[in-house]
Amino acid sequence: YMVASIIPMRLQMLLWAALLIVPAIYLRALDSLPVDASLASKFWKGAGIILLALGVTLIIGAASGAKSPLQPLSGLSSSKSATPASLAFKRIHSMSELDANIHNAQGKTVMLDFYADWCVACKELEQFTFSDPAVKSALKDTILLQADVTNNSPEDIGLLGRFKLFGPPGIIFFNKNGHEITPLKVVGYQTPEDFLKVLNQLNSLGADECNPTIAC
Repeated sequence: YMVASIIPMRLQMLLWAALLIVPAIYLRALDSLPVDASLASKFWKGAGIILLALGVTLIIGAASGAKSPLQPLSGLSSSKSATPASLAFKRIHSMSELDANIHNAQGKTVMLDFYADWCVACKELEQFTFSDPAVKSALKDTILLQADVTNNSPEDIGLLGRFKLFGPPGIIFFNKNGHEITPLKVVGYQTPEDFLKVLNQLNSLGADECNPTIAC
């Protein structure tokens, strides 16, 4: 889990497969049990078969180009279309760049996403949440900015500190007047369904920028 963010997905899936298949062998997944085998022996053999099947599935996924251990058979889809693209962010690297982009938003809401190459949850957001058609539709009129804090530079630390974040992932929203909508701040991974609830609140602000449940 700790090295997942710095090794290729194919190798990552093969390592997970090994972690499942080797214990399965020790649980006698491939061995025949005697007719009078105990219930415990049958139970552990069953568990071994499950682990073995999962491990083989991950090997197939690695060979077919799957993008996640959580969806190992996605590469076998009969559809020839590529995996849905994630959101198109504009990268910013400092507070001055952030302020300039917010100032130039021309009356649109702004979303700032904090990302890092070593952040597993950031990649899950990118792969599962930001690629969701409903999420992309809800953000069609929103300016999308992304702060890449991979290097943990002084500028990165300054940006994180400004929004009281200890690290990525974190998502900050700004209203049409350029003010942060603090109650909508997102910290950590969210499923498309949960993130859509946040976006619905964002889009419900309306022309007057206010909502009874959100400070403006």
